[in-house]
Amino acid sequence: MTLRADVLEKIVKCFHRHGAETIDTPVFELKDVLTGKYGEDSKLIYDLADQGGEILSLRYDLTVPFARYVAMNKIASVKRYQIAKVYRRDNPAMTRGRYREFVQCDFDIAGAYDPMLPDVECVKVVSEILESLKLGQYSIKVNHRRLLDGLFESCGVPEDKFRSICSAVDKLDKCTWEAVREEMVGEKGLSGDAADLIGEYVKLSGGSELVDKLQADPRLQGSKAAAEGLEAMKLFLHYCSIYELTGTVKLDLSLARGLDYYTGIIYEAVLQEEAGEESVGSVAGGGRYDELVGMFDPKGRKVPCVGVSIGVERIFSLLEARNKDESIRSSPTDVFVASAQKDLLEERMKICTLLWKAGMKAEQSYRANPKLLAQLQYCEQNQIPLAVVVGESELKNGQVKVRIVKNREERKFSRDELISILSNLLAMDEPKF
Repeated sequence: MTLRADVLEKIVKCFHRHGAETIDTPVFELKDVLTGKYGEDSKLIYDLADQGGEILSLRYDLTVPFARYVAMNKIASVKRYQIAKVYRRDNPAMTRGRYREFVQCDFDIAGAYDPMLPDVECVKVVSEILESLKLGQYSIKVNHRRLLDGLFESCGVPEDKFRSICSAVDKLDKCTWEAVREEMVGEKGLSGDAADLIGEYVKLSGGSELVDKLQADPRLQGSKAAAEGLEAMKLFLHYCSIYELTGTVKLDLSLARGLDYYTGIIYEAVLQEEAGEESVGSVAGGGRYDELVGMFDPKGRKVPCVGVSIGVERIFSLLEARNKDESIRSSPTDVFVASAQKDLLEERMKICTLLWKAGMKAEQSYRANPKLLAQLQYCEQNQIPLAVVVGESELKNGQVKVRIVKNREERKFSRDELISILSNLLAMDEPKF
């Protein structure tokens, strides 16, 4: 939990830096709010038993509840973040951070704005978070739903199969092309020729030069959807260069993101694993979903939206694996108040009161007469940086002894200067007199 709190603090700091406010939504929604929004993944929604005529389900993500919230409250524009648990009836894989109950961190921008400005900021937010968490090398793959639709159209995919073929392509990060092709042809009834044409494109990835190459592709030139998608990607990659994201972001035609609600740009952040590490897969993903709010508005009023979700469970599992040999300081205590002799409980209590009033994180033993050695060992075991030791001789002279736990150095100070001495020591990375 200490590790998690540290990660979430850095994420929230980034959300605040970009001007987001926070909201909350219920853990459960009416089942029909969630139904039909997730494509093939809808089978992973947890349904609750009928509660007095209401058919409810646990939320699958934070995006659909957000869209419902925007519609219900007639919001025209908002930049929000939400950190909360979501639920999926999936097969857990603990080492890869895949659970049935897990935390998501979402950042979304709702409102009608000029093309690609909110979209590129979402990707910038992901990049800043991954940099701040020092997870190592990563890349952010981007694609566009209009480009994918145009590509499918140009390769001879019937329009009613676009979404199901999209779901198959989305599995390319986990399956071989052969397995995906088999699903397209064997299960989804696509012709072998169309599947082979798609295979040529989904192997491509790159930057602005790939956009230029695709714009010159005679097969794609006949598709209005592909032209729109490529034009949007050109502008997006240009904005990425201004936000200093060029080395991190690349257009990847195999990226499909299986969820049905995406309408425009889609993206996914992937970590490059270190040797011997188990793959955690994507650690963030998102995209544009301009139609979702309209599904919940009685008048069909649309609010364009774009957002990103950080998969913190995968980040947690990675950090926990990397830190398994290091002791993590789980106690937030800065100062332990100890006594050197018997019958000094009330003096310890007075000093604790003084420290708490000054806003310091302090604690003491709950035994009236603890042994000094046991108290100092507790400080070392819990990595508490400072100890204040009170004894009879210090009491007579109006003094206390301050001990730096790590190097066991001790000095006496008057009670009046205790707070300023402790404050100065705590401000140092490594406390020293």
